[in-house]
Amino acid sequence: MAEHLSQSELDYPFKLLEYFNGFRVSKVIFSACELGVFDLLLKSPEPLSAQHVAQELGTSVDGMERLLDALVGIEILEVETADGKASYSSTDVANLYLAKGSAKSLHDMIIYQSQTIYPLWNNMVDAIREGRNQNEKTFGLPPEEVFQAIYRSEEEMLKFMGLMNSSWVLDGHDIVTAFNLSGFQTVVDLGGCTGALAREMAKAYPSASVTVFDLPQVVETAQKHFCQEDDAVTFQTGDFFSGEIPAADLYVLARIIHDWPEEKCLTLLKKIYDTCKPGGGVLLVEAMLFENRRGPVMAQIYSLNMLVQAEGRERPPSEYTHMLSKSGFSNVQVCRTGKSYDTILAVR
Repeated sequence: MAEHLSQSELDYPFKLLEYFNGFRVSKVIFSACELGVFDLLLKSPEPLSAQHVAQELGTSVDGMERLLDALVGIEILEVETADGKASYSSTDVANLYLAKGSAKSLHDMIIYQSQTIYPLWNNMVDAIREGRNQNEKTFGLPPEEVFQAIYRSEEEMLKFMGLMNSSWVLDGHDIVTAFNLSGFQTVVDLGGCTGALAREMAKAYPSASVTVFDLPQVVETAQKHFCQEDDAVTFQTGDFFSGEIPAADLYVLARIIHDWPEEKCLTLLKKIYDTCKPGGGVLLVEAMLFENRRGPVMAQIYSLNMLVQAEGRERPPSEYTHMLSKSGFSNVQVCRTGKSYDTILAVR
């Protein structure tokens, strides 16, 4: 791929220019979400002019017209022109993923990327030079207190929980069905946040008892903002590093191991192993790197994000297998879903 890219780019660097402008494309989508463009267009029975959108959302007409045209350019909106006037409407993709009210909305994920991740990435050079996260420079919080930074206010906690909720609404079904988990009757999702992944687990395996285990303030916020009627999951408070963890047949660690250095991961995995009964298991959910270091690109980018925001990294399957084996687990199986997150199942 590198050879192909370098050959094709010699005459004119189209791909490089696309990469250089990637942050601008992101900000176009982020800005439209923050302003409410997609929600307004979804609710409208007919295409709207830039003037109408600007008036409804309290922006300048000129600025909104440029934003809408850019969204058309990246094929997220449609435009119709008649008598020199333009009218804009949403695509099916925008309605499904970018409007706040959609069942598969990624709106909360986008807001978190824009307002939290984007400022952190402004300090990426320092993160690479220093080899540590940039929470202090970005938010004025100590680098060793990763989740103090993530949960630094109720507003920020809600943003992060919205991000996690969006992730599992999108990828949850593929994760919980990557392996046949029907043999596990009690499931505990450690650090399960809003319960979105746990609900997918309960939906796929209705005979299983599924519990979300998380910090008291997270559980309180989840029950206040993300609970559902006739919820199929229960919540339990605790700290899986400093306290005891509840008994279960299967423990789920979804986007948990990547937050921490290996030593801390081994401590947690050993605790789970010691609590597990024979035949019990652990399911890891992470964006796994290729062993040959050639991708996936998103996993490599996530790994940089772990550098700038947390203390961990993304890893290839061999490193997860090593940690699981070192903690006592065996029969390690890896499943790549072909989407954002992959799974590893190991048993005691």
